[in-house]
Amino acid sequence: MSRKLRMGMVGGGTGSFIGDVHRKAAGIDGMIELVCGAFSSTAEKSITSGIALGLDETRCYGTFEEMIVKEKALPEDVRMDFVAIVTPNHMHFPPAKLALENGFHVVCDKPVTLTLEEAEALQDVVAKSGKLFALTHNYTGNSMVKQAKAMVAKGELGIIRKIQAQYLQGWLSTSLEKTEQKQAAWRVDPKRSGIGGALGDIGTHAENLIEYITGLKIEEIAADLGRFGEGRVLDDDGNMLIRMENGAKGTISISQIALGEENNLGIKVYGTKGSIEWYQENPNELTARWLEAPKTTYTPNGNGLHDEALAVCRIPAGHPEGYLEAFATIYKNFALHLTAIKEGETIENPDYPTIADGVRGMKFIYAAVESDKNNANWTKI
Repeated sequence: MSRKLRMGMVGGGTGSFIGDVHRKAAGIDGMIELVCGAFSSTAEKSITSGIALGLDETRCYGTFEEMIVKEKALPEDVRMDFVAIVTPNHMHFPPAKLALENGFHVVCDKPVTLTLEEAEALQDVVAKSGKLFALTHNYTGNSMVKQAKAMVAKGELGIIRKIQAQYLQGWLSTSLEKTEQKQAAWRVDPKRSGIGGALGDIGTHAENLIEYITGLKIEEIAADLGRFGEGRVLDDDGNMLIRMENGAKGTISISQIALGEENNLGIKVYGTKGSIEWYQENPNELTARWLEAPKTTYTPNGNGLHDEALAVCRIPAGHPEGYLEAFATIYKNFALHLTAIKEGETIENPDYPTIADGVRGMKFIYAAVESDKNNANWTKI
């Protein structure tokens, strides 16, 4: 296109971690610019935040409803092209639904909604609107994750037999939510987080990574969840057995009270010919082990990469690419798809998470909670 795509934002005001991440990620490839926003539930803070970001005050809105209505009234060559929603979970569904119904595409943080009912309703809205919906399961944007997925898809690992995934953090080891820490407070509050605590915040990343890399669905889950923090009603820890649709077995371990852990997301996939291992804290290395060959280590833009991985490498080999670059890949692929539509072109199988992944994530949360209530009984997803 001869111009950048114009982004509006809901949430992400002053002091927001994830809002700043979205803005940086959206800007990395030079395809998107922020033009407006409703950055806070408080109108004054929203306008102040927008001005601090260098926006025209007339496009800093007090509410997302005001933003959508007024942006829609602007000339087509001025108004936003899509909305990025970076709020706590309970405020995903209302702006997403309103934006889609008013002709705007949507990028939304995960988990997709507060409840499964909302997720399924939003899936219907997306289908009826004909608009694009991207979900920011950002780890799927990493080049080494793309390499892992391509290796599985091409049969290099053989038949998948076993999967181990983990997402371990320790930041909620103390009662952080009882201080002024807003990020902790909403995550342990079922009214804002939903029925899953760590399940929704980090468990869905592990679930999505498993299904993305292997191309297989998790069919059943047996979950044993923990609520270790004083007074917490939502899970802050969990161990799960999983059964995949092809008969493979696996485990998922999640925690936000694993003292000393930072952001330890990792996955191992074992097949009949080989296995792969990847960790988010060392995102530039994918290790493969083979039945009849030496161990292989793949790196961004290094030797032996498939085209799917090379397509998202941005800099020469040996230069680290990590969290922001992976996040940016979601925005880049979404932007490429949206640009193609605007230019009357077609992209087959665009590579970014969609509303379908969001519904899968909510079903995973609900199945895990149900299993835990029934003494870790096997529960279908």
